[in-house]
Amino acid sequence: MQYREDRYGNKLSVLGYGCMRFTSKAGIIDYKKAESEILTAYENGVNYFDTAYIYPGSETLLGKVFHENQLREKVYIATKLPHYLVKKQEDLDKIFNEELKRLQTNYIDYYFMHMLSGVDAWNRMIELGVLDWIQEKKRTGQIRQLGFSYHGNTDNFMKLIDAYDWDFCMIQYNYLDENTQAGKRGLSYANQKGLPVMIMEPLRGGRLVNRLPEKAKQLIKENSKQYTPAEWSFRWLWNQPEVTVVLSGMNSKEMILENVKTASETTVGEFTVEDFEMLSKVVKEINQKMKVGCTGCGYCMPCPKGVDIPGSFSAYNRKYTDNSFQALREHFMGTALRKNSTAASNCIGCGKCETHCPQGILIRDELKKVSKELEGPIYRIARAFTQKFGRF
Repeated sequence: MQYREDRYGNKLSVLGYGCMRFTSKAGIIDYKKAESEILTAYENGVNYFDTAYIYPGSETLLGKVFHENQLREKVYIATKLPHYLVKKQEDLDKIFNEELKRLQTNYIDYYFMHMLSGVDAWNRMIELGVLDWIQEKKRTGQIRQLGFSYHGNTDNFMKLIDAYDWDFCMIQYNYLDENTQAGKRGLSYANQKGLPVMIMEPLRGGRLVNRLPEKAKQLIKENSKQYTPAEWSFRWLWNQPEVTVVLSGMNSKEMILENVKTASETTVGEFTVEDFEMLSKVVKEINQKMKVGCTGCGYCMPCPKGVDIPGSFSAYNRKYTDNSFQALREHFMGTALRKNSTAASNCIGCGKCETHCPQGILIRDELKKVSKELEGPIYRIARAFTQKFGRF
């Protein structure tokens, strides 16, 4: 296993264990199987384990495994505060103390603001007194480091980076999302600010392994390096020094050992020109079904009505390259889970964006299609519900 340091010199395994997808039966996690897999990962050098308050049974399982096997002081636990469930200051301690109890610990190594949607959401937490709360938790050692996880566009990500002296952050990033979500530009910005960056969705929810087009599979199969699809994805990430930890939701020993092997072999800067060209061809095949040729450059931004144009097109394309559910989820998280909506339907057709688009995209027409396909009744009902009961 290889390790990369956080800003305080702690050595984290480059492969992190994503604890959201343990094998379960009738909604109950198979404890013995999960314990065996966690121990296999630990014995092979994995020391970073990522869970969350809202992952059913995950915190409790981790707490039990680490306690029974006396591993708590030998691993790093990352878990998350669901800020969207916090309505008053007292909720901070209520949720945090419940997490400590579940995890059978008295401190959290890496504590996230979960799915922080932007500066507005962070400012709401500040108004509830989160800054004093964090300061006290850090003073007592109950929270060792504080960060946030993020889904959204690059510009909002960078604003959030600048809104507080974070210790780390986590983004969705893979070779298909190099220029969407926070993207390469966001990754570089966080690195310039000295923040370790944890990576989620390295395989795009399995898209880059199980749902590749046939021509893409053939390109990988015929390549002389004989890497598996998963290996190409992980090696692309670990090739970049700005990446600290890559999470994988591993639920078999075979998967764990394969990923550990890749993590142990990959070095920064190992990718050749030919490697990048091969993955470019794979991306081209994946994107054959794309509806909008948006590169995520952001020249169309900012929109005077707040529309997240690159994010809207990313979700719209995902509907045709992945599936409708993933597209709706991405679009909802990126546009509706925030104080001020960034939905495609906000477009008033001023055309300012089109004058700056280097791809010559008819943005106004395409946004109408996004609104029609991704902002239907389900989206509108969910948006109304979150506006009434959610917290941003």
